[in-house]
Amino acid sequence: MKSICKYALIVLALLLLATEVQACTGLVIDAGSGKPLAGALVTRGKDVLTTGADGRYAFPGTCATVAARAIGYSRASVMPPDGESAPTMRLATIRPKALYLSFWGIGHQGLRDAALDLIERTELNALVIDVKGDRGGIPYPTTVAMADAVGARHTTTVADMGKLLAQLREKHIYLIARIVVFKDDPFAKAHPEWAVRTAGGALFHDREELAWIDPSRQEAWNYSLDLAVDAARLGFDEIQFDYVRFPDTPGLVFSVANTEANRIAAISGFLAAARQRLLPYNVFVAADIFGYVFWNTNDTQIGQKLEVLINRLDYLSPMLYPSGFKFGIPGYPNPVANPYEIVYLTLKHGLERSGIAPLRLRPWIQGFRDYAFDHRAFDGPEIRQQIDAAEKLGTNGWMLWNPRNTYSADGLGKK
Repeated sequence: MKSICKYALIVLALLLLATEVQACTGLVIDAGSGKPLAGALVTRGKDVLTTGADGRYAFPGTCATVAARAIGYSRASVMPPDGESAPTMRLATIRPKALYLSFWGIGHQGLRDAALDLIERTELNALVIDVKGDRGGIPYPTTVAMADAVGARHTTTVADMGKLLAQLREKHIYLIARIVVFKDDPFAKAHPEWAVRTAGGALFHDREELAWIDPSRQEAWNYSLDLAVDAARLGFDEIQFDYVRFPDTPGLVFSVANTEANRIAAISGFLAAARQRLLPYNVFVAADIFGYVFWNTNDTQIGQKLEVLINRLDYLSPMLYPSGFKFGIPGYPNPVANPYEIVYLTLKHGLERSGIAPLRLRPWIQGFRDYAFDHRAFDGPEIRQQIDAAEKLGTNGWMLWNPRNTYSADGLGKK
């Protein structure tokens, strides 16, 4: 009996030793230089860690699929053949230079083909695609049941989003899923108990007559988060949240007191939840931010405070349309006459305030006629000035916004 017990203890010790020794190890390097990448984020399912100074990582146990990403780089993933050591992952640098395609634009053959032609001929290499647009519509048959329940699937503009993304990936296009979060008319009307209210108790409607979800209603967050997961599974490289803010209309009523602290808590809470939900999918997380957030030390009355946002996001995408700077900036009261200065000085001020690397920023720039000042056109020279300003500071590319999705090669560098 003693010999049997002794044998059992030896076997148990060997099993424990084997468990301790077994590990999923690997290396992440810069594809161009071959040098190790420190601080790259590596995921194995829900397990997440960062690479050390030598670019290496080690998960306990077996590997399964391992994926990696880093700021300023494309994503990569591998399936280790032996379950223990992963082949080296090589991350290629990328600076996304994108066009925006709306709910309608992504499904319109002419607009989509025109955008792809520009990507073929110019420095463009990325697309921002509406997954949930400004009016709450979702252009493709999603797996998220709430979309049908609230009426967001009234029109299909893309029959098979997964197939379309596969075709775009073959062209080496960086793919960004834009999800409009709290400005959501169909969702707010289907769930008025979660909607923003006026002081008189009526459902709030903005200047476009659209209703909003109250950002402080955490029970309403899952809808946009589920859509973000769906987009990640489809193969988008990045999830970009827009209208992740409170409405900028005074006198509204929310489920909590309308204080700066409560607004910041709601927006940062949503982004923290998004980051956690998306970790297993190896996608970047970004958000569109008011341009004045880079100048204002408060939350700009909408819940966006720069020092808080930088801890919740991979990329910050300030909307630097000169037409949107209705008060100008210090020294430049007429922003549409100074597109270079608006972009350069706003980004510079934000970098100095936050201390983050320029690669954390990818601004939206104006590709549409001015609507706020003298209605001047924003053509090649104005577009180029904005691009030059962003690139001088070393940002992670830029994104060109035109709500009609009509673009030209004017102001863009050739391929």
